Amino acid sequence: MAKTCAFKAEIRQMLDLVIHSLYSKKEIFLRELISNGSDAIDRAKYLALTDKAIAPEAPEWQITLRADAAAHTLTVEDNGLGMSAEEMEEALGTIAKSGSKAFAEALKAGEETNIPELIGKFGVGFYAAFMVADSVTVESLRRGEGQKPARWMSAGDGEYTMDEGTRTAPGTAIKLHLRDDQAQFAEEWTLRDLVRRYSDFIAYPIYLEVEGKEKQDEERKPLNTMVALWKRPRNEVKPEEYEAFYRQTLRGVGEPLKVLHIAAEGTLEYRALLFIPKTVGMEMLMPGNTHGLSLYVRNVFIGDEIEELTPPWLRFLKGVVDSSDLPLNVSREMLQDDAIIRKIRADLTNRVLKALAEMAKEKPEDFETFTVALGDFLKEGFHSDWENKEKITELMRFKNLKDGKFTGLKAYKEAMPEGQKSIYMLTADTEQAARQSPCLEQLKAKGYDVLFLTTPVDQFIAGEFYEYDKTPIVFADKGDLGLDADEKKQALEAAKEALKPTLDAFAKQLEKTVKEVRVTSRLTDSPCCLVQDPEALPPSMRRMMEAMGQTVPEEKHILELNPDHPLIKAVAAEEDEARRADAIDLLYGQACLAEGTLPPDPARFNALVAQLMSR
Repeated sequence: MAKTCAFKAEIRQMLDLVIHSLYSKKEIFLRELISNGSDAIDRAKYLALTDKAIAPEAPEWQITLRADAAAHTLTVEDNGLGMSAEEMEEALGTIAKSGSKAFAEALKAGEETNIPELIGKFGVGFYAAFMVADSVTVESLRRGEGQKPARWMSAGDGEYTMDEGTRTAPGTAIKLHLRDDQAQFAEEWTLRDLVRRYSDFIAYPIYLEVEGKEKQDEERKPLNTMVALWKRPRNEVKPEEYEAFYRQTLRGVGEPLKVLHIAAEGTLEYRALLFIPKTVGMEMLMPGNTHGLSLYVRNVFIGDEIEELTPPWLRFLKGVVDSSDLPLNVSREMLQDDAIIRKIRADLTNRVLKALAEMAKEKPEDFETFTVALGDFLKEGFHSDWENKEKITELMRFKNLKDGKFTGLKAYKEAMPEGQKSIYMLTADTEQAARQSPCLEQLKAKGYDVLFLTTPVDQFIAGEFYEYDKTPIVFADKGDLGLDADEKKQALEAAKEALKPTLDAFAKQLEKTVKEVRVTSRLTDSPCCLVQDPEALPPSMRRMMEAMGQTVPEEKHILELNPDHPLIKAVAAEEDEARRADAIDLLYGQACLAEGTLPPDPARFNALVAQLMSR
């Protein structure tokens, strides 16, 4: 005999929250119902170990979706443990036997500090069905001898009805009468897509039966893969299986550069399958771009782009993390800030860095591929990840002056000739511009190598290089290179005195753009060059910031003159002030071009060049 019962006031409040507020996507209802079915099968299998009456014939455990698009109905059925009438009323009629009011109030107030425990105590997933259904009918028959079927019905409006059911097979069937505006959830391809997205790795087959389909498959094929690749022993997974998962599930392009199959055990237990790609789109280079790994909990998809699992500089990674220990909020859509998350994040980061270090040592060609495509991500990590800064430093590579190859700081230092006391770097817009810089002339003459910083990220981190392994890092276009012997220093002092009128003339004429004019030993072939104040932004960095519309602080250059160059001697000997002024502007314009910037007055510079050529 049917009986109708009213939900308690706090239960109605809870239903309203679940239906309208708890989940960000309505489609998640299917994930919740399938997960409940999987749990019911797990319970049946466990009890069957000690009670043969639960499953005397060892059935094929399965979950079945029955869709009727014309009738706007969807049924989710499992052949798991099932429920008696008493169990059904307790599970579906009360949401939780105790504490439901406190739970609802905590949700409203956003006080979700004990969420992992709440999830264990309150089965709210079933009620997600009311997000898409006008009414829900549950038919169930508990496994075991002497059990009777039961039926539960509700429109989610504050009451429910229970009576004797008609089900003859053990298990549970949940029938949703879909709202007109949610009818897509009875469509075959919508269901196929949702199962593959959220429940692909549920351990039991999920079948689909479509009402009115003219030709059902002769052999029913499950919608889901069932076996999560990351749960299998790595020695049983073939390379082509990794590649197929990378392309089909993670939408990776081509073949991955490196696969990390992780099975962490002990105090921290999780599994992960990570892929280091060979290349990424330009949009990934922007730090604000979304990133993150896909998250599964007990094989159930929770979400992708879970940023809490990796630092932003590792956003090039593709892959999945699966852990039963991760704390989620009630809707199982968001991670809570927890020590477990921080530990997994740190462990994943360390494993990736270790894998890259091994690649650099054992497969240098692969690591060069990584450097070309993804090296800037490491440099971003060098700037932002202080905990791993030392490890990242060892992995960074820069093109060098010697042979144009990618070189790390360790290899550079090991190759330093006797007598070299510093590591030399130079920022520039391109490798070609760096090679042609007059600031390298003295270093070239001594046979010293130089590392080139030429990418936008290089410009950003240039100011963070001070030393490596107790060896100073010096930029070739800043300050004194410290390479002069005592005799050379004395010669420079003498040249400074001899050229004082010339230095004063340069300084007076260029006072708007030049901070200082001085003689130098930095140059061997060029007459002059521009160098930067030790605290100044690199010129290439300034140009990049200006191109982005950012305000750049005004900074003046330092102009260095080669006292031994014929042109400088000619300017010093020139008595005609007009001709000397023209020569100074020409030399300064030449120094600007060599640095990669335009002269202050390009039109005048062109006219002076034309005038010089016509003589």
